[in-house]
Amino acid sequence: MPRDDSKTAQLYRMVMPGHTCPYGLKSKDLLEREGYTVEDHPLETRDATDAFMQNHDVETTPQTFIGGERIGGYDDLRIHFGKDKPRPEQSDTSYQPVIAIFAVAFLMAVGLSWASFGSVLTLRAFEWFISISMCFLAVQKLQDIESFSTMFLNYDLLAVRWVPYGKVYPFGEALAGILMTAGALIWIAAPVAIVIGAIGAISVIKAVYIDKRELKCACVGGSSNVPLGFVSLTENLMMLGMGLWMLVRTLA
Repeated sequence: MPRDDSKTAQLYRMVMPGHTCPYGLKSKDLLEREGYTVEDHPLETRDATDAFMQNHDVETTPQTFIGGERIGGYDDLRIHFGKDKPRPEQSDTSYQPVIAIFAVAFLMAVGLSWASFGSVLTLRAFEWFISISMCFLAVQKLQDIESFSTMFLNYDLLAVRWVPYGKVYPFGEALAGILMTAGALIWIAAPVAIVIGAIGAISVIKAVYIDKRELKCACVGGSSNVPLGFVSLTENLMMLGMGLWMLVRTLA
């Protein structure tokens, strides 16, 4: 049976003894899933890779060719197959990390509620949703605390006056979230959540709604593309409200 050249792709990727390019593997997998026969051309040395890039006037590998036309790297391949939007249409703003955090936190909360009480509609499920969200948000910040604290200095009122607070904040958020999830030591967790939540909320309101500044939100870490505003304000109001609720419930 003759080969269908329209469904044949040439892939040039780095496959060296100490390193196999992950994007090359992803490109090969994507092409095969799209029904293409892949003519795989491994670049097995640094010299071979440099020569290829020079000959084709490209700066990176892998590179895919279909029908004699260069498609480009893995990201270009995804755009070619309609899996991503072309770069000019893409926005720097991305709420995907925030959506993922709150969605998984919600599912974990209702799962815990079902396992503990046999129902997803419980007050404890709502409390778990907030406390687990706090933990996830803290983890995002703790992945690169230096980057987070630098971004945090752009708007937080306490961090501007006491720089180390930028590195204290995510630990406080994590501590409060863990203790509230466990329902333990609320006399520590509640005041911490109230203090950092109140300061954070006031800082966001001043920076965004009073000073009208356009800043990136540090709420999901230092590499965030989320604009400062509703998300960060919601995070801090959640902490403040949860702290007040847990404190009142404990004292009642």
